[in-house]
Amino acid sequence: MAKKLGSVIGVDIGSQQIKVAEIKMQGKQPAITALGVAPTPVGAVDHTGIFNADAVGQAIKQAIKNAGASLPQIVVSLVGQSSVLVRTLEVPANTEEELREQMQWEINRNIPFTESSIVSDYRPIPNGAHNGNMTVVMAIAPQSAVDTMLACAKKAGKSIGAIDVEPLGIARALKANYGDQFAGKTVCVVEIGHKTSSINIYKDDYLMMPRQVLLGGELFTQEIAREYGTDEIQAEEIKKSKVDLAGFSAAPAPAFGMADTTQFTAYNPFADDAAPAADVFGAAAGDEAEPAPAPVVDDSDRGRTYRAMQNLLEEIVSEVRRSIDYYRSRGDEVDQILLCGGGANLKGLASYMGESLGMPCDTFDAARRLNVSAKRLPAGFMDEHRAEFAVAIGNGLHALID
Repeated sequence: MAKKLGSVIGVDIGSQQIKVAEIKMQGKQPAITALGVAPTPVGAVDHTGIFNADAVGQAIKQAIKNAGASLPQIVVSLVGQSSVLVRTLEVPANTEEELREQMQWEINRNIPFTESSIVSDYRPIPNGAHNGNMTVVMAIAPQSAVDTMLACAKKAGKSIGAIDVEPLGIARALKANYGDQFAGKTVCVVEIGHKTSSINIYKDDYLMMPRQVLLGGELFTQEIAREYGTDEIQAEEIKKSKVDLAGFSAAPAPAFGMADTTQFTAYNPFADDAAPAADVFGAAAGDEAEPAPAPVVDDSDRGRTYRAMQNLLEEIVSEVRRSIDYYRSRGDEVDQILLCGGGANLKGLASYMGESLGMPCDTFDAARRLNVSAKRLPAGFMDEHRAEFAVAIGNGLHALID
């Protein structure tokens, strides 16, 4: 986790793209003075971490050049399941000394890495008491992951102002852009990346529950490519031009309970007056049951792309539902869903998610309350990519938010 900084370049390292956002203070308010993107070198990053620091560093340098950013310091998030563990814990602590001792024990018992040299940090959540315990955000990383980030920055020709974690970067972007709207409320932010998605729950802009799942936009592209018999480059174009999820929704969650048997009479085949047994559809044996109506199939491109992605869409809805249900099981509620990341650009996804889960859902606007004065932005770029820069902008917001 990181200290508060002045103006910096926030960096988001993804497996498909590297995004940068330069944030400068203009008076007492932060402003976005540059935004840029560069492709991530093939094979350099995956869901476990960074494999080629030199290639990633060069890509960061290119993204900064594309943006026209000039600041010397960057803030970057650790990426990958082998590079960082982020958890929220409830610990029985009342004083700083008790918390320090408790967290040292928690850190030691939660280390998931084989590497013995690790770095860690923790932070209590204000007003996060639950069941008499203190709620704390904890981050653990192997030293090698930190060294890799330092090597990336060196190759990019920048110094690292802070190394952070993605859920806290999103928290800053959430607070800067929605703090007034969601005061006192709980928001589930679903970041859909190329290979993975994160499902993070925030209350009053503080991280309450982080979770990551191995579902990303790459899988949607692969299913479309399979359906249309094309390559993934063309499938990406189809995804942008022909997908529209408005009006669709996932199947409702199964309701588990006892069936109503009050009107049921068991069939006795040995009774003298036994009637013909009814089949599972209610028609007596020998009778012709009315055929079920044929399902209406949407043969348009819209229907075809939906059917290609349907199983994956329902899977990600199920993961979000599972996370929200777990959070609710603790006695809390979730008021809103926001979607960010490249996958949030799927047309109609917010309405699909909202309809499927029965709650308000919208696309995250990472520049909703920030002045954008970037000079090199192509016309319409910000409107098209607002949801994709949540982490980069959040990392750059050390200028405002600790």
